[in-house]
Amino acid sequence: MPYLVAVLAGLLVGSFLNVCIHRLPRDLSVVRPRSFCPACGKPIAWYDNIPLLSYLLLKGRCRACGARIPLRYPLVELLTAALFVLAVVIFGPTLKAVKLMLLAAATIGLIFSDLEERILPDELTLGGAAAGLIMAALTPMDSMLVLFVAPLRWGARWLSVGEAVLGAVVTAGLLFFMGALYEKVRKREGMGLGDVKMAAMLGAFLGLWGALQALLIGSLLGSMLGLVYIKATGKKASEYALPFGSFLGVGALAVAYLKLAPI
Repeated sequence: MPYLVAVLAGLLVGSFLNVCIHRLPRDLSVVRPRSFCPACGKPIAWYDNIPLLSYLLLKGRCRACGARIPLRYPLVELLTAALFVLAVVIFGPTLKAVKLMLLAAATIGLIFSDLEERILPDELTLGGAAAGLIMAALTPMDSMLVLFVAPLRWGARWLSVGEAVLGAVVTAGLLFFMGALYEKVRKREGMGLGDVKMAAMLGAFLGLWGALQALLIGSLLGSMLGLVYIKATGKKASEYALPFGSFLGVGALAVAYLKLAPI
């Protein structure tokens, strides 16, 4: 039963994430109007808006105008459902699983938003950071670097919150410093504030050690794949806007789901 609930919740959350990915970068409400086809603007009937199933029945096309529905829609729904189930496999039906699901949902939204629009919406970064701090209080982390600077008498709950704050501040600060240094040396922007806010979110969820690992994995992955893309397309590095948030998100999911750092 927990796995079935996780699948259904993942599909529904994934469907909502698709709305966020399309609308938030465009400063549109995620509540009104109801779902519509981006190509023809026609409202989508409820029976054409069932996660995953409707895409398959419609063969990936809008019923009204026949425009192709981006593959991102079923991919986000399927990926979210899979990661929700995996969270239950790892932690069982517990608050830690819920915490991992929240991290996965926010991160998936940011990965695809950055890939498509090069925008990391505040609703997901700052909102996710707040959720990470709350979950740090509800389900204390197992291992914390904050112990080097905080007394044990704080107790597990407040030490966990301290770890989340430490992870958010240090990781975001490090990324901000790297971006400022790059801009000073290269005379062009190298890191947007969206990436800094996303780093804060990941620090709140993963703690300092986990967030630093995610930053390392994301940086290496972005550097390698970015170089391959530039070489393959013949573009100049100065003309290519690297979706660093997407790579940072992949690094965060790897850290969380491979349990490289206890959360």
